[in-house]
Amino acid sequence: MKIMISAEGPELTVRVGHRFGTSPYLIIVDTQTMAFEAVSNPAADNQKGGAGVTAVVLAIGRDVDAVLTGYCSPMATRYLTENGIEVVTGISATVADTVEQYKKRELYDAGGAAGKINPGKTQVDRSALAQALKSSTRQFAGLLPILMAVILSIGLFTTFISEEILSVILAGNPGIDTFLGACLGSIFAGNPINSYVIGGALLEYGVSLFAVTAFMTAWVAVGLVQLPAEIAALGKKFALVRNAVSFVMSLLIAVLTVTFLNYFTV
Repeated sequence: MKIMISAEGPELTVRVGHRFGTSPYLIIVDTQTMAFEAVSNPAADNQKGGAGVTAVVLAIGRDVDAVLTGYCSPMATRYLTENGIEVVTGISATVADTVEQYKKRELYDAGGAAGKINPGKTQVDRSALAQALKSSTRQFAGLLPILMAVILSIGLFTTFISEEILSVILAGNPGIDTFLGACLGSIFAGNPINSYVIGGALLEYGVSLFAVTAFMTAWVAVGLVQLPAEIAALGKKFALVRNAVSFVMSLLIAVLTVTFLNYFTV
């Protein structure tokens, strides 16, 4: 059996790291042979959140059976347990002692009393929880002005660009219509149901199915109007790449959809 233990150093004599995601080292131990490998945690200095994801990926990638640590966030615990990895928290002994206690199915909890392993159980770090709530509140407050601007932009677009105008623009070459449909769908935003209603009306006006399909797909997947909010929340690089890929995919989906429809209706 292989177990992963968060550690303050690369040796078995060091103490177990307090936090799974930001411990300096993650030591993988074979409980049968006691052979071990100390892996430097690349997210050890990450204080901005998301460090647990790196540690979770390492644990899953190394195919360990259990993770032993001082504290593991609820989200990281969920991902680990969903992948069949046992999670044991509240440990403050040395790595070597922890391995022996685990092999005997006895570990010390945070209060110092001997107890049995409880897979998937985490202890709530109240200070970390309070900090997370404060951080989330500040982030939401920072996004409010951007969200208000997004709502205003959506209202302006839906008011001044009618379905009749769209039907005039999207009439002609299927290739150009597909591209223009994706462009317009990228600009518009709102509930996907609205795109179905507009798409149905456009078909009645004689707009090609290529354009309507691209329009509806881009409406859902691409969001130029919401781009400032997405950049603020998820980062500029991610937002730009995701929207660019989604735009290209909306073109491909439109072509494939119409092609398959024509094939099966022949």
